[in-house]
Order: sequence, then C-alpha cells, then structure tokens
Amino acid sequence: MTRASGARSGRRPGNSGTREAILDAARFRFSEVGFDKASIRSIATAASVDPALVHHYFGTKHQLFAAALQLPIDPQEILAGFAVVPVEGLGEHIIRTVVGIWDSPVGMPAVAAFRSMLASDDPTLARTFLLEVVLKEIRPRVDSPPGTGAQRAVLAASQLAGLLVTRKILRLEPIASMPIDQLAATIGPTLQRYFTGDLPLES
Repeated sequence: MTRASGARSGRRPGNSGTREAILDAARFRFSEVGFDKASIRSIATAASVDPALVHHYFGTKHQLFAAALQLPIDPQEILAGFAVVPVEGLGEHIIRTVVGIWDSPVGMPAVAAFRSMLASDDPTLARTFLLEVVLKEIRPRVDSPPGTGAQRAVLAASQLAGLLVTRKILRLEPIASMPIDQLAATIGPTLQRYFTGDLPLES
C-alpha cells in the first residue's frame, strides 16, 4: 500500500499542519497494520516528524488512536475498568459501561464516530477498535478452553456492534429506550455466554 496522502515530506507549516499530518499518518498505519503493530515511531516516520512531537500533541498511543478516530474519550479509561471485573461478571459490566457511555453527554460524538467508521469503505478501523482495543485485554481472560479467546472476542464484538446499531442508530423499541439495568440484565447473560459458556468446537 502507498503512504497516506496527508503524509508529505519536509518541515510542517505550523502546529495545525503537524497535528493533521500525524492524524493522517496514524489513521493510515492503524488501518494498515492494526493498533498493536502501529508504533509511535512508524507513525512519526509516515508523518515526517520526530516521534517526540507525536507524544507532545497526543500523549499515549491510546490517546492518539482516540484522536485519529475522533472518539470523545480515551479508550484506556474503559479498559482500566474491565481489567478489575471478575470474568464471570464481564457480560453485564460491559453492557452497563458501553451503554452508559452511549447515553452520556459524550455519547452523541461517540456514536457518530462509530457510525462513520461503519459507513467507511474500509471497516478496518472499526474492527481494530473493537478487537484490538476494547476487547484486547479480555481475550486472554476468556481463553478457555485454550484457543477459543479470539472466537469469543469476535462473538462479543458482534453483540456490541448489533446493540449499538439497534439502540442508537436504528432506535428500535424497546431496546432504544430500555433502562440500562434492564438492558444489562437482558443482554448481559448473552454476552457472558460468549465469554465463558460452552461453544461448538470443531472435532
């Protein structure tokens, strides 16, 4: 693949141009190789800037990812809460957390950002966000029997993406107006089954 069109060589003409060049390069690298493999150094190289400038403008790689996808919150704030929840309680906790974000003051731009990712000709960024950021730390925790963690994460991602579309984009009732507690009690067990329940396995 060729380098992102916004990544030009030479000195950047001021702060705004530098920030946009970094964001363009970040979107390209995250789409090309995923979140884990897109290093700050490789993004800086694609943007023709010093890696220190990437940290200066955006802080951590998670914060850069949030800025590149125009997310209103740092995904790391969500992940920190997931890490301390017992495995058997992940389903309801994740539903409460993500729906709470969608329904909060930052929900509208968050939903808009995800809608934009889904509508893109290249859904790589949306896939990267769900599997390599939101569900990354959960995958090894639910890898039982060994080798099923990735499948469980994808099943969970399908449930979360479907819930987002149903509640916030299509606004289908009663899901659209269902209280969070009821939603967590109703859909949480399905998500939990994907994480810890028996799965049909190839013989």
